[in-house]
Amino acid sequence: MSAPAPRTFAEFFAGIGLVRLGLERSGWEVRFANDIDAGKRRQYEGHFGADDSFVLGDVHQLDVAEMPDVTLATASFPCTDLSLAGGRKGLGGAQSSAFWGFHNVLKRLGGRRPPLVLLENVPGLLNSHGGADFAAVLSALNDLGYRVDPIMLDAKWFTPQSRLRLFVVAKAVDDDATIESEDLTPSQLRPAPLVDFVQRHPEIIWSCADLPEPPTASDNQLGDVLEKLPKDDPSWWSQERAAYLLNQMSPRHRAEADAMIAKRRWSYGAVFRRVRRGANGEKRSMAEMRTDGLAGCLRTPKGGSGRQILFKAGYGQYAVRLLTPRECARLMGAGEFTISGSNNDALFGFGDAVCSSVLNWIGENYLNRLAGECCSPRQLELFCR
Repeated sequence: MSAPAPRTFAEFFAGIGLVRLGLERSGWEVRFANDIDAGKRRQYEGHFGADDSFVLGDVHQLDVAEMPDVTLATASFPCTDLSLAGGRKGLGGAQSSAFWGFHNVLKRLGGRRPPLVLLENVPGLLNSHGGADFAAVLSALNDLGYRVDPIMLDAKWFTPQSRLRLFVVAKAVDDDATIESEDLTPSQLRPAPLVDFVQRHPEIIWSCADLPEPPTASDNQLGDVLEKLPKDDPSWWSQERAAYLLNQMSPRHRAEADAMIAKRRWSYGAVFRRVRRGANGEKRSMAEMRTDGLAGCLRTPKGGSGRQILFKAGYGQYAVRLLTPRECARLMGAGEFTISGSNNDALFGFGDAVCSSVLNWIGENYLNRLAGECCSPRQLELFCR
């Protein structure tokens, strides 16, 4: 096997390409991309341009003979079945089971297998089926010759959006900058539940890197990423519709909204509608607002509850609208992204993506260090035995 060019990667479950965006900032070059969603491919190509490197199709049916040799494979496999919304079906669910399609691609690549793999998913993977699903993912990577390192990063450390995600760096190379699993202590990157999982699974082959601490918070607040839309822009809701949202708030949230309205400056809150049960057991739609300077986690706009709402208030007034696609792009660290298609297409693409600023941090503080190692003749000889 010849060494692949350093800092080259293939992205699986590519979506609209925010993994690519983050890694390119770190000096990486994409050689192959795959997703099953034609709409996301159109948005991907609307920003990056169309070329033969993007293969549209089911990961279970990819022809590995057509894939180039790369240093890294990334996989942000579907999270639906790992969440409450997906009924907690786990890796056996129709969507999240796509991980096994990706694993089979790696297996079929044989000696051409990338020496590095990066997985991304929701924190629910850690506890899915009592931790059995996460253990199965890690053990499956071990079976292919990879040692594994799980970390957690939150988009709010880089942009004003609360978006915690679980990452796994899998490496078929020696990494001298590691910590023995029994010596791990809880940290920002590896909180206590993650450390506990590692230490309860000595049968898994770990390679936990000694990494720098990420930033503690973004310098930006929600108000800093907002578009300055005039009062007569049609995006703003009618006064009747805005008042209806205000009246959907609980007494606590309504008090926060009233305090914002009374201020002699503009302030902003991010609102989701959620279905809650009242004291009598009756279900009702409630408007729940956060006022800590962060947007809530962007979601795909399936139904009304998936759409995040901006509440702007001050000087005795208030106004309401949905977050715009450009604002969502900025919350994902992708303010320069070329937005194409309908607003709904864009909101779906960003809600189902990975924060590019997080990928940039992983690239600069972890993957770049490994890239030189994994392409050395000694490491390739070890990996390809």
